[in-house]
Amino acid sequence: MKENNVIHLRGMEFYGYHGVMPEEKITGQRFIVDMDIYPDVPLISGSDNIEFTVDYAEVYGVIKRCVEEEKYNLLETLAEQIVKEVMKRFSCTKIRVEVHKPNAPIPGMIRDISVELKRERKQ
Repeated sequence: MKENNVIHLRGMEFYGYHGVMPEEKITGQRFIVDMDIYPDVPLISGSDNIEFTVDYAEVYGVIKRCVEEEKYNLLETLAEQIVKEVMKRFSCTKIRVEVHKPNAPIPGMIRDISVELKRERKQ
């Protein structure tokens, strides 16, 4: 039976320039990212070696670059780019990412807008 180990990265905050409205690309805003990574490496009981897991500091850096160095109209596109980059660089079987846009320009009171994507590596 294959183990289902998960690494959770929660509440990563970045400042980016994503959105459809022109002012969103000029002034930018805060984005919050949550991610679950299912490593495709055998976690060896009792091991304390980084090579037996996914380096989440490096994952954080990949997500940071996606959010802060690119500009997308849609949250869906940003979330998809994050998933592609993480899956390309790290050994994992599955990823769940949720990108929050707490200050989305919506005419009304709303606490949060988010997009969630789940992707599995094809076997």
